[in-house]
Amino acid sequence: MINDTLKDAEAKMGKATEVTREEFTTIRAGRANAALFSKIMVEYYGTPTPLQQVASIQTPEPRVAVVTPFDKSALGAIERAIRDSDLGVNPSNDGAIIRVPFPQLTEERRKEFIKVAKTKAEDARIAIRNIRRSAKEALEKIAKDGDAGKDEVARAEKALEDLTTKAVSHIDDMLKHKEAELLEV
Repeated sequence: MINDTLKDAEAKMGKATEVTREEFTTIRAGRANAALFSKIMVEYYGTPTPLQQVASIQTPEPRVAVVTPFDKSALGAIERAIRDSDLGVNPSNDGAIIRVPFPQLTEERRKEFIKVAKTKAEDARIAIRNIRRSAKEALEKIAKDGDAGKDEVARAEKALEDLTTKAVSHIDDMLKHKEAELLEV
């Protein structure tokens, strides 16, 4: 039971870390990147649809993304969805494809993105601490029920702390990397 609790906590912490990594890829760092479009929803035949399901996205140049719709009738809706997104870009439509130029980030915008990254990192840390708390409660219940000895539970709690420390330091490393990426000119 103790091993199951620890494995479950480790899996959940890994998932929280992975979600944070995905969130960080959606923060623009001045370069065009297909992952920036992952959260954009397009109104396609009256249904909100992820952009990747209605168009292909390429980045032929470092500061330009090209969005090619699978259905040309969705061109206007895709352009509108990109313009209304929080990317801060102005797409141009030539009738067949949409070009999305990414302007150079201003210092103020970089600082805003760093704040967003810090907020996402803190949310991940909170999620990891919540996972630790629920796993610790499960371990205490195991000890209270007499399913394991106090020494075993104490070792498991130490292992849980090690898992938590490792996951939080991984989040911190990702945040440092994202900050460096945002600050490079």
